[in-house]
Amino acid sequence: MSSVLLKRLYKELPVWIVEDHHDVVCHIYRAIASKHLPLKNIKMVHLDSHPDLLIPVNMSADTVFDKEKLFSELSIENWIMPMVYAGHVSCVAWLHPYWAQQIREGEHRMAVGKDSSTTTIRVTSTDNYFLSDGLYVVEEQLENSKPLRLNVVKVNPVKPSHGALTVSEKKTEEDTGKWFAKRPRTESDEAGEASCSQPLLRCADVLQPAEGSSWPASLGDDGDDNEGSTSYVVKKISAFLSETEPYILDIDLDFFSCKNPFKELYTQEEYAILKELYHFRGPSPDADQEELDECVDRRVHQLEDLEAAFADLLEDDGEETVTRWASNPGMGSLAQLVSSLKSRNLSPDYEMVHQAGLTCDSTELPHHISTDDEIDRLISAVQLCLKALPKPTLVTMSRSSLDEYCPVEQVDSVQSRVLAVLSSLYGPLDLHKDYENSSTETQNCQPQTS
Repeated sequence: MSSVLLKRLYKELPVWIVEDHHDVVCHIYRAIASKHLPLKNIKMVHLDSHPDLLIPVNMSADTVFDKEKLFSELSIENWIMPMVYAGHVSCVAWLHPYWAQQIREGEHRMAVGKDSSTTTIRVTSTDNYFLSDGLYVVEEQLENSKPLRLNVVKVNPVKPSHGALTVSEKKTEEDTGKWFAKRPRTESDEAGEASCSQPLLRCADVLQPAEGSSWPASLGDDGDDNEGSTSYVVKKISAFLSETEPYILDIDLDFFSCKNPFKELYTQEEYAILKELYHFRGPSPDADQEELDECVDRRVHQLEDLEAAFADLLEDDGEETVTRWASNPGMGSLAQLVSSLKSRNLSPDYEMVHQAGLTCDSTELPHHISTDDEIDRLISAVQLCLKALPKPTLVTMSRSSLDEYCPVEQVDSVQSRVLAVLSSLYGPLDLHKDYENSSTETQNCQPQTS
C-alpha cells in the first residue's frame, strides 16, 4: 500500500493563528509528530512581505535536534531555515506582493548545512539576501547538507477593472485545469461555491495605489501570464506541488499591508545614517570564489564592529566612546547619529538601533500600507490562486501586529477576510487563535524566553 494512502487526514482543515511568525514552528512539529505531515521533504507555500529565510547567526546547527532549545532561539526572520537543515522542509514557494523584493524572482537551488569551521547553519546561495548577513559558504565547507528548492513568486492584486470573482474563477479554472485534476466534489465544495457567489470585488470600484507608491507595470489578472498574474503564480507553484502531496499553507497578514516600524522610531536623517553605516557592498555579478569569500568576510567584520560599537554605547555613550568608534573606517557618521538620538532621548535604546541598522543593507524592509481596496484585490488574487491548487494539509497564519509589521488598525479586518476565503474554499475550519489562548498546552508550545 502506498505511503499516500497511509497518511493521516484531518477531518477539518486546521488553521493555527499566532502573533509572532516563528511561533508556527511548534504547530508544524506537532503535525509532523501526529503523522499528518511527513517527517521529511515537506513543501511550504509562504505568503509574506518578508522571506523569513535568514538563519540565527550564532546558533549551533545541532540546536535543531533539541526542540525546546530551538524554539527559544528562533525569531520572526529566521524560523524556516532551521527546519530545512533538520530535513523537515525541502521546498518553499515565497509568494510576495510587488513591493517586497528582497530576493530575486525565480527559482533558487541551494544547500543548507553545518559550517564545518563554525558549526553554525549556512547556505550556498549567493543572493545578496544571504550574503548581506554573512550566511554564505562554499558547499565543500558544509556538513550534513540538505537541498532547498526556493521559488520566489510575485503576486499582484487583481486589476481595478476586474469583473465579478465567480467569472474570474471560471476562467482561472479553464486556464489552470491542465495542471491539476479537480478534487472529488464534496458538500464543503458546494458550500464554498455558494459562499463565493457573492463577489469579493466590487466592479464599480476605482482602485488607487497606496499613498507614496505607484502600481506595478503588470497588475495581476487571471487571463494572462504576465509576471504577478494569477496564471503566472499557479504555473510557478504547479512546477513543484502535486495533487497528492501534503503541504503547508503559511500566511503572514503583512502580505496584504506592511509597515517598516523602524521608520516611525527614527527621523529621516537618523535612518539615512543607519543606511550609510550598515550599507552592504556586494560582489560583482561575475564574482569568483575568492571575491565571494572576501565579500562575506568583509561583511561579517563590518557587522561585528557595529554590534560591538552599539554594545559599548549601551554601557557608556560619552564623547570619548563615541569618538573612538567614529574614528573607525566607515563609521564617521556614528557621532552625528548618537547626537541626534540623544537630542530626543537621553538614554537611547542602542540595541534597538543596531537591530534597525541590520535591516538597512542592500534593500530596505518593505513599507507599503495598502488601501482597503488594494487589500481586497490582493485577497481576491490569493483566492483565485488557491482555488486552482490542491487543498493544503495545514494552514499557519501570523498576525505580526504587535511589532507593527502588519498595521494594527488593519490586522483584524484582514484576518477575518482571509479566514472567510479559506472557509469558502475548504469548508469548515478547525480554527485555533493561539495568539489569544493562554492555556497550558499553548504555553508549552511557545518558544521559551529568558
